[in-house]
Amino acid sequence: MKTVYSFLLLLLLVFACSPARHISRELKTKPVYTDHFTGVALYDPVRNRALIQYNANKPFVPASNTKLFSFYAGLLYLPDSLPVLRYTVRPDSLIFWGTGNPLLLHPDLPDTTVLAFLRNRPERLFFSAANYTGPRFGPGWAWDDYNDDYSAELAPLPIYGNVVRFRNGTISPRSLADSVYIAAGVMTGGIRRSESSNKFTRPGNSSPSVRQDVPFQWSPDLVAKLLADTLHREVNVVAIPVPATTLVVRGVPADSLYKRMLHVSDNQFAEQTLFMISAERNKRKLDPVAEIHRMTDSVLHVSAGSARWVDGSGLSRYNAFTPNALIDLLGKIAAKVPQQRLFALLPAAGQSGTLRSIGVDGKPYVFAKSGSMTGVYNLSGYVITKRGKLLYFSIMHNNFTQPVSEMRRLTGELLKEIHTQF
Repeated sequence: MKTVYSFLLLLLLVFACSPARHISRELKTKPVYTDHFTGVALYDPVRNRALIQYNANKPFVPASNTKLFSFYAGLLYLPDSLPVLRYTVRPDSLIFWGTGNPLLLHPDLPDTTVLAFLRNRPERLFFSAANYTGPRFGPGWAWDDYNDDYSAELAPLPIYGNVVRFRNGTISPRSLADSVYIAAGVMTGGIRRSESSNKFTRPGNSSPSVRQDVPFQWSPDLVAKLLADTLHREVNVVAIPVPATTLVVRGVPADSLYKRMLHVSDNQFAEQTLFMISAERNKRKLDPVAEIHRMTDSVLHVSAGSARWVDGSGLSRYNAFTPNALIDLLGKIAAKVPQQRLFALLPAAGQSGTLRSIGVDGKPYVFAKSGSMTGVYNLSGYVITKRGKLLYFSIMHNNFTQPVSEMRRLTGELLKEIHTQF
């Protein structure tokens, strides 16, 4: 009897000192976690067991963790080659519509498929934007972010990333250089665009080596003009709905877009992924919001109260996901994508993308998507332990007043503890 009692006491001590129990106790008691809203979920997919559950069923503002949902939607519904145009030919005219593909003349990841296709066509060219009638910004986006590079406008056919790039005295696209004016007095905050027009004001005291991307106000006429400048041929604008029968032009592999979307947290790529999904599923109309609703209701199967998904990028504070909803999503992604490919698409802690500044010892062991805005820092993905276990995690911080860098450091330390202890 004494032996049995000793054995039970030993088991109790082991459980009391288990890594999961120790971390859970720290989450509940340490001021660095309790002075704001923190949620942590850690899951072992092999044992099908939740290891840590701390506010794991409470909704958080996810910021760019939302991109994981857009990524999964793309995996499900986009082919390997992304759609770039939908077109039809009528006697001597070629009419084309955008599919939401964001890579036409993009300053960082250009796809030349559209240019090569249109340049070699003998017909007269006509562009129609009648297949998208939605807003230029997502729901809940801050109106005064219109001048910031992360807030490029939504569009059926983005061009140049829907931004004007200022680099070392050069302006791209060049045809908008005539719309840049020098401020007469002292001006702070860099280059500013008029809220309602493509008029850009540059500080007179700014350095010629200024580096800034400023979104332009998108319009069908501007797209036609920029295309005509590049193709050296006329491009006209019409307002013709997409007919029942059209042909599709396809471009670069989808993974090239996903990798940039996840590594640098490209908001436009995430938003336009939903446009392209809509283009694949509905020839006549681009409706990214309908795709979000359909995914939420019929594909993700999230429980009531665990998710509210309103945009593709996470710019909106209307989004709300629980850590457990993200754990469920990580499982769906892992089942869809081989690990080697998946870990190449995600940022690696201490090595690439938005996780480069998170310190790790030796080889990267965290592959995840971050999400941050004022008062928000989240990280969800996969961690490999020293024992070789693959675990899913979601660590979410909301409503803090410290710098985001402090939450990033705290999250890195927690993952290091998980890596070494599990």
